[in-house]
Amino acid sequence: MLKQLRTVAAVALLTVTTYAVAVEANGTHPETYVVKKGDTLWDIAARFLKKPWLWPEIWQANPQVQNPHLIYPGDVLSLAYLDRVTPQGQVEPGPRQDAPINAVPLSAVEPFLKNLNIVDSFKELPYVVSLEDSRLRASAGQQAYVRGLPDTQPGQRYMVVRPTVRYGQPKPSDDLDARGDATRFSGNLWKSYVASSDRSELLGYELAQVNLGSVTHVAAGEAGVATLLLEDSGREVRAGDRLVPVQAQPYDLQFIPHAPNTTLADGDIRVLAVTDTFTSGGPRDVIAISAGARDGIDNGTVFSIWRSGRHVNDQVAGMASSRADDALKHGAGRVAMPDEYAAHAMVFRTFDKVSYALVMEGTKPARVGYKLKHPDAQ
Repeated sequence: MLKQLRTVAAVALLTVTTYAVAVEANGTHPETYVVKKGDTLWDIAARFLKKPWLWPEIWQANPQVQNPHLIYPGDVLSLAYLDRVTPQGQVEPGPRQDAPINAVPLSAVEPFLKNLNIVDSFKELPYVVSLEDSRLRASAGQQAYVRGLPDTQPGQRYMVVRPTVRYGQPKPSDDLDARGDATRFSGNLWKSYVASSDRSELLGYELAQVNLGSVTHVAAGEAGVATLLLEDSGREVRAGDRLVPVQAQPYDLQFIPHAPNTTLADGDIRVLAVTDTFTSGGPRDVIAISAGARDGIDNGTVFSIWRSGRHVNDQVAGMASSRADDALKHGAGRVAMPDEYAAHAMVFRTFDKVSYALVMEGTKPARVGYKLKHPDAQ
């Protein structure tokens, strides 16, 4: 028994020591810090650490912290272990009058938590076939007529969603038309700025909420049309929009920044899109990435984003067979340049094959097609 206790103690000491070595303080720091309303886990970690994604190691190494996911304004946190000593300070609880702090600002990610979803298919969903008075668009207080709801009942509420983007690889995304089909004649321009990928698959369709409504009447017959009274004055509904039942969709905000739990193959995960249809984004912009739960990605996972090293013509050697410079692929007379670091991003919502992440900080914009690596990649 004594031998077993010695073994356990040794393992515990090694664990704390490992955590301490991994943690690098970001300059000087006080012995304690009082959590304030408006703080985020990332902000606190970035204030005192050079690597904010090491938050789990910090608090798992501190036995006074019972739940690192629940830290409230007013909590007094010990920072003694940043000096690589065994933690002795106490973590004092705050008054618990406010909600626990989040990993990132809620305002930056809330629309992507509430109003967007990624699905494998949508063609089977009920759809708006026409609008009141044959309108082209309809909003709150107006009626939409829906096909595909034979079993619905008056009073049942639905969310009106619109398929907007098809995500895939090697082509990162396609805009969708009113029928939900990929926009034609998009061409191959994407190949000029997105590095090639060995992956070739459909990753999912993005459904964006445009309105809410309640069923007021259902026509008889198998192909009966249901009347939906729209309730939201936000975005307008059009023919071709789809319907899904309104249901509670709890989303996770109590997560902590951490490095990936799985090993990443170089170039296997890419930036698929940037919010607001831009091709590049900076801090507090949301990006979609080509990995999800099936790849071992979960909320809080932190990545570094890199520009793939280009292949440039060697002007001195003068052996280039092509005038193309700064190319994505190798060619005769071209020299491969190293990858370039752009930014860090943290995942805040995960689907099966696609995730949304928030760009946290960086040295240059994160662009569509850039690849993701471990946050400590050099």
